[in-house]
Amino acid sequence: MKLPAHVHLDEQVIDYETRAFPDTTEKGAANVARVLGFREHQMVKTLIFESGTGERVLVMVGGDRSAVSGHLKKAIGNRNIRMARPEVVEEVTGYVIGSVPPFHWQPTDFRSFVDAALMEEPLLGVGAGVWGQEILITPQNLVRAARAIVVNLTDRDRPVALE
Repeated sequence: MKLPAHVHLDEQVIDYETRAFPDTTEKGAANVARVLGFREHQMVKTLIFESGTGERVLVMVGGDRSAVSGHLKKAIGNRNIRMARPEVVEEVTGYVIGSVPPFHWQPTDFRSFVDAALMEEPLLGVGAGVWGQEILITPQNLVRAARAIVVNLTDRDRPVALE
């Protein structure tokens, strides 16, 4: 099954693998990790946030983590942020929550952030746009495919910006 996310990676000449899992699998990174044989941290949550200025951004963190609010606000550059409502996620990405791919749908000026902790993993799993389909990709290739900014979003003891 060739999905728009696969076409994007092919056009960008970015290496990846595809994996399928039963579409009856209960939603959530932990469940996808379990059926594919990975750690939950390696399954990337793709979250859409809205700022007080109306900007929408993509935030990628490991399936077992949540972004530290203060770090997220600093990275985005706005104190007034909130998670986008499901209908906004679908409007912005073209996908329903649960398998939003982290690339191919963003306009050129759209900002995407990836948590620095993910850069230490050998392989990551991201949604392909259809529940039951996963893309396996290296962190470096994910950053390239999503034109993402690498920042610390989950470690309270480290600064947001990387040295």
